[in-house]
Amino acid sequence: MKRIFSILALMLGTHVASSAAFDLGKILQLPEENKQQKTEQAQQPASRSSGLSPLMLLGKTSVEDEARIGRQVSGDLLGAAPLVKDDTLQRYVNTVGRWVAQQSNRKDLDWHFGVIESEDINAFAAPGGYVFLTKGLYKRLNNEAELAGVLAHEIAHVSRKHHLELLRKSQLIGALSQTVSKEIKSGDQAVQNLIGNGAEMLARGLDKEAEFEADRIGAVFAARAGYDPWGLPTVLQDMAAINTGDNRLALLYKTHPTAADRLARLGEAVGDRFDSLPTGKEFPERFYRIK
Repeated sequence: MKRIFSILALMLGTHVASSAAFDLGKILQLPEENKQQKTEQAQQPASRSSGLSPLMLLGKTSVEDEARIGRQVSGDLLGAAPLVKDDTLQRYVNTVGRWVAQQSNRKDLDWHFGVIESEDINAFAAPGGYVFLTKGLYKRLNNEAELAGVLAHEIAHVSRKHHLELLRKSQLIGALSQTVSKEIKSGDQAVQNLIGNGAEMLARGLDKEAEFEADRIGAVFAARAGYDPWGLPTVLQDMAAINTGDNRLALLYKTHPTAADRLARLGEAVGDRFDSLPTGKEFPERFYRIK
């Protein structure tokens, strides 16, 4: 059992098959995500076949609009750093990611996961269910629970629509409204006008509270999927031990709180609440290692 959660030391316990019988949402007092999502979808008319829906400008986004934004952001990101040329790796990451995503409130999305060719230590999410981690981060992972924890954090960003909220607050939205009102012909161009360069949008990062929230919700998603919920904290512990001046962490710490700060906040949120639960699986034996 795990009894201590500190910034520099995390204890790993024994394993049982699954934690699906427990209501982890209540443990961390998550919002009623499914009810909220259904209400939002019910209030949204179908998106236009061309351009972005005007609802994007009013704080509501259809699944179709969200997917368009995600495709544009992902395309820009992959233009800067392509996927690692290892089909087995990419299939494996998608299998794990999609299972974890099924524990979220966004089963409506067509989820895509990938490992990109970069030695940086980082991970990214884009609206619409697009999640990527760098090869540099993947190579530091030791088991499937750690991978699930990293992916769960990014899935939580999509689930809570953190990047969409960032776009809504952007001054670019005001400039786009005139374009949308003219019913432009190219939906892709509308997205490009909204977000600019997708990779740059990810580089700007979210506010710290969004990152802390994604850590907390991600731990719940991983536990719901039957994984050891301490996978992500273990990864954060590893990153906390790396010199903050390491160039591989430059972009991560430009857009995220430090790993030590994230561990501290996650420890405050979780406390000993997971101690009463059977611990999930780590699956080190089936974790795919890059050759």
